[in-house]
Parts: sequence; structure tokens; C-alpha cells
Amino acid sequence: MSKIRIALIEDHDLTRVGIRTALLQKDEIEVVGEAANAVEGLKMLKKLQPDIAIVDIGLPDKDGIELTRELKAIIKSEYLETKVLILTLRDNKEAVLAAFAAGADSYCMKDIKFDNLLEAVRVTYDGNAWIDPAIARIVLQQAQQNPPSLTSKSSDHQPFVDSSESAEHQQPIESNSLTERELEVLQLIVEGCSNAVIAEKLYITIGTVKTHVRNILNKLCADDRTQAAVHALRTGLVE
Repeated sequence: MSKIRIALIEDHDLTRVGIRTALLQKDEIEVVGEAANAVEGLKMLKKLQPDIAIVDIGLPDKDGIELTRELKAIIKSEYLETKVLILTLRDNKEAVLAAFAAGADSYCMKDIKFDNLLEAVRVTYDGNAWIDPAIARIVLQQAQQNPPSLTSKSSDHQPFVDSSESAEHQQPIESNSLTERELEVLQLIVEGCSNAVIAEKLYITIGTVKTHVRNILNKLCADDRTQAAVHALRTGLVE
């Protein structure tokens, strides 16, 4: 069985060592590289091409959101397959939406429990989005109360555009356009569950889950599960 190859980009030495130590407790995981800033991190990722890059959002030279944007551009042009798991202390809606708009695959808080971090790694490795449940609740609450804004708070950055939804080109999706079962599946997608976990929780087959996911993506005009999750959080489709 091939190992999950992970690279860490985190400027705090103790945090980086702690994450590495925790991950290496599992034989299925291999930490292939580390960096303490965005410049060195991007060089490392291009060279090593890990399965997952765990990226701190608050790097000293360039934030993790900008790094994610640059990495995803490289991945697209060079057909690489590295996925990005953002790890951060920021729990505000703007940071989360900006990260996903930049192309992040998953988003976790730094105080995440070890078992949940492993789950996030596995879900991300399988090609699914994992959103920290605490973040999901915060984004949902704020999305219901305030109009969404994807503009970065820092004047050093350009506004991030959420490719999953454009008010100028797409009509709002009403919750009644999704079936009750599709809403249940969407809720579990937002919680970061893989198809296998969704199947187990809803007592259905993985094939049926895949059909529901495909229907959800079509109805929400989303390219992938991450876009569907962001849309659901921003519009309050799930509770």
C-alpha cells in the first residue's frame, strides 16, 4: 500500500514539529518535506510533488491563501496532483471562503484533534473536501446574517473570486431544488465526509452516494465537492 506523501509549510517550529510527530504515528503517512515560508515552500512542492500540502495561512513572507493560488496555477499548468489542506487559527468567513476560492481542498483549525486531522488528511487524499465542523458552523451563521464578501482584508492582496458562484451569471439555487436525500448528502459533504462515510451514515450504497453527489453538483452548477460545500455554507442550504 502506497503511503500518503505530505509536505508541511509552517513557520512556527514547535507547531511544525508537533504536526510532523503526530502524522508520523501512522504508518500510512510519510512526511516528505518541510518549509518555514511560502517561497521555500513553493520550491519544495514543485520539486517533491507530494500528495498533500499542509499549509499555514499565516506565513511570514506571503500568506497561505496566496501560496495556494500560485500552487494551484502550477498544478493546473503542469498536471500535478498535490492537494492543499489549509491549517489555521483564523475562523472567520472571509478567510475560509478566500482559501477555497484560491483552490484549497480542505480547511482545518490548528486546535483540531489528532484523529480529526488524520481524517481530514485521508478525506483530502481521496479527493474530497474536509471542512472543520467548527468553521462550517461559523460560516453558515455568518452567511445567513450577512451578504458574502470574498475581498481579502489585507490591502496587499487582490480580491478572491469564488468560482462556484457568480451573482452575474448564475441564479440562486433554492433548497427545494434538491431532494431531501440530496440535502442530507450535501450536509455530510460540508462536514467533510467521504463517500464511504456518507454511505455508512445514510445506510445506502457508495454507488447511490455517487449518484446523489453528481446530481447535487449539477443542480448547484458546481465543478466539485468543494464548490458545492462553499455554496451550501454561503447560501444556508444546509443546517
